[in-house]
Amino acid sequence: MAPHWPAAKIAELILQGFDDYRERFQQITEGARQRFEQAQWQEAQRASAERINLYEERVAATVSQLPELLPGVNLVDVERWPMAKSAYIALIDPRPDDELAETWFNSIFCGLFSHDNISDGTMFVHTTRPSLRARARDPHTRLYRPGGHLRGVLEQIFDDYAFSVPYENRERDVEQIDRLLHENLPDWVCKDPELSVELIGSVFYRNKGAYLVGRLFTPDEQWPLVFPLLHQEGKGIQFDTVISDEAEVSIIFSFTRSYFMVDSPVPAEMVAFLKRLLPGKHIAELYTSIGFYKQGKSEFYRALINHLATTDDLFVMAPGVRGMVMSVFTLPGFNIVFKIIKDRFNPSKTVDHATVIQKYQLVKYHDRVGRLADTQQFADFRFPVDKFHPDCLKELLEVAPSTVELEGDDVVLIRHCWTERRMTPLNLYLEHASESQVHEALNEYGLAIKQLAAANIFPGDMLLKNFGVTRHGRVVFYDYDEISYLTEVNFRHIPPPRYPEDEMASEPWYSVGPNDVFPEEFPRFLFVDLAQRRLFARLHGELYDADYWKGLQEQIRAGKVIDVFPYRRPDRTDALH
Repeated sequence: MAPHWPAAKIAELILQGFDDYRERFQQITEGARQRFEQAQWQEAQRASAERINLYEERVAATVSQLPELLPGVNLVDVERWPMAKSAYIALIDPRPDDELAETWFNSIFCGLFSHDNISDGTMFVHTTRPSLRARARDPHTRLYRPGGHLRGVLEQIFDDYAFSVPYENRERDVEQIDRLLHENLPDWVCKDPELSVELIGSVFYRNKGAYLVGRLFTPDEQWPLVFPLLHQEGKGIQFDTVISDEAEVSIIFSFTRSYFMVDSPVPAEMVAFLKRLLPGKHIAELYTSIGFYKQGKSEFYRALINHLATTDDLFVMAPGVRGMVMSVFTLPGFNIVFKIIKDRFNPSKTVDHATVIQKYQLVKYHDRVGRLADTQQFADFRFPVDKFHPDCLKELLEVAPSTVELEGDDVVLIRHCWTERRMTPLNLYLEHASESQVHEALNEYGLAIKQLAAANIFPGDMLLKNFGVTRHGRVVFYDYDEISYLTEVNFRHIPPPRYPEDEMASEPWYSVGPNDVFPEEFPRFLFVDLAQRRLFARLHGELYDADYWKGLQEQIRAGKVIDVFPYRRPDRTDALH
């Protein structure tokens, strides 16, 4: 007789590990309010990285504890795992975070088994939870009815969301928010007796900002509504502006931003509410934006396999200049690119595979300030051969045979890849842009470089092809193999020539160290087009001066967290926006 296999106990221990993770996640998240009130900006950055690390740390701890707590049990008997899954479903059914619990189970299973054993019988490839649309309740919200008197509602909002730190100038901020709402919305909206204001009860925190998030609505229409708040050290809390444009709110929740800290007892309800505000966002991106990036990864994967199963879309090589380190392919009907590391790099590249992986990890944990694309890392993707265009499959097999291989005649195995939002490469965008679009894109390009520098990031390879243009016209960096901390770079002026012959020599007359960068060389290096070179010099010429970069380094080394705002600030000056 076969020995008893404790499926129920295994399910219980996996859920205990999940509870431990959720408790620690909540502790870090709840600390965001105090960090904001006390202006602990470096602590906020550390907490953000700690929370991202937490998931993998607790998964590893749970996987290692299972054999210790279940001595003698054969945990890798994959044929028995459907019983553990069934027992686990019964445990998570009443939970408010049940969809996150499914993803946790998948992570534990993958920690015990190779990806060869993945199936819907042993884990949650497809969710067993009701869809977002089936969940009727909203997150805790506060509802206000102005009755034609919006200012009174604004006064109430200031009271309801008060902090331990007083407002810097409440009367000024109420006046400004009232004025901006009347300016930004159609004339009739603010006077409509049926207008309602609904705000999520939990405050969203990120970096140096706090955000009240909700909507304005009438029986017929709605607008998203975001109030960004700042804490000016020594002065108090300030309502900075009001945002009611869907595109601008979408940018605040962008894949190029760090994850929010926000209390979400029922994550699916929070995501469903945000989805109503931002219908253009995929739920994977919304889960990720509030810190549940592993759930975002699960939702992304499910959307991908559904897309492949229901369309004739084929993987093709991504448009643009072929990378020296990464090979990039995409699905035309799915707004994502897939990036794999080539087996051999261009001789001009000095990095190795391990360094590239390290650079991508750096971006994951760092403040992306709206200028770095978030990535998701996947292992052992399997796709049908007939989902690849023959030219694409041929190229991938040639440039990365250790990563991409055929399993029999029917399956393509991709051992390791990153997924990233698809954008238009900046160099291709400029080829077809109008004069005004070129001006705006090059201004954005300079702002991207400056804002990355303010966040202590130096892109390294700043060629136009390594930046992309989003659907909102923002310029974002996405090629990370040469990225580094700004404070690691040695910015130098080119020394004057010793003799007239020096300028004619093929080799520089001065020594060049491995971390040396000469900003005076940027114009020739970055721009072949002379008109673009001159325009960029007018817009952002300080980037060609080593002293500009050294000044930023001094501020960062002094511990200053430099402001970079994810929204336009009317009537205020901001050198970085």
